[in-house]
Amino acid sequence: MEQMKKEIKLVALDMDGTLLTNEHEISDYTKKVIEKALEKGVHVVLSTGRWLQSCYPYAVTLKLPSYLVTSNGGEIYTVEKEIIEQHLLDADKMEKMWTLGKEIGLSMWIVSTEGVFRETPPGQFQDYKWLKFGCDSYDKEKLDKMVKELSYIEGLELTNSLPTNLEANPKGVSKASALETVCKKLDFTMQEVMAVGDSLNDMKMIQAAGIGVAMGNAQEAIKKAADYVTDTNNNDGVAKAIERFVL
Repeated sequence: MEQMKKEIKLVALDMDGTLLTNEHEISDYTKKVIEKALEKGVHVVLSTGRWLQSCYPYAVTLKLPSYLVTSNGGEIYTVEKEIIEQHLLDADKMEKMWTLGKEIGLSMWIVSTEGVFRETPPGQFQDYKWLKFGCDSYDKEKLDKMVKELSYIEGLELTNSLPTNLEANPKGVSKASALETVCKKLDFTMQEVMAVGDSLNDMKMIQAAGIGVAMGNAQEAIKKAADYVTDTNNNDGVAKAIERFVL
């Protein structure tokens, strides 16, 4: 473990269920620990399913200096909001997924480069650049049915950010592939990364990172895949992991 400590140059943090408490806040303790990591020269990168507008304020609060991985890796930005990489979903596919979700009776949100549509689709799907499809339901049968239907659509990367939802990005897009791009820019390897998350959209980055950390509140599959399980998101799990492996 001591050996691991020396190697971490970048900390990749999922947001919902990980960095943020259930009230969508970052605790003062976690803020202080992240500040210490930054002072030590370690890069801290938000790696989230959220789109740019809904994660940017947190990056500003934490005074993060480098990159943002958004929409499950669909986009990579600098903190000056300069776009580094973008992976778009075909508008016809997006419309097809929306129609399927409606037929099955799911609650949906779809993310374009301009904004998020919830429950009400845009007039013309073709008029937008699409990043991510999301739907949720507490009815597992409905979700399972949607997974099955989406598996027939080629070119999708399916994942979730909660056990009750389902998310689709273009094939090959993940937080892990985006972090590999970030590492290349910074001249690091994935072995020098500690990735922390709680859901299936964190799985690939947790597996690819030098140290993969699951939250105490993580989905069971994530805990099994991780090198280490930290405390919960409401109990400073991120701060504790940074203290253990980075500081």
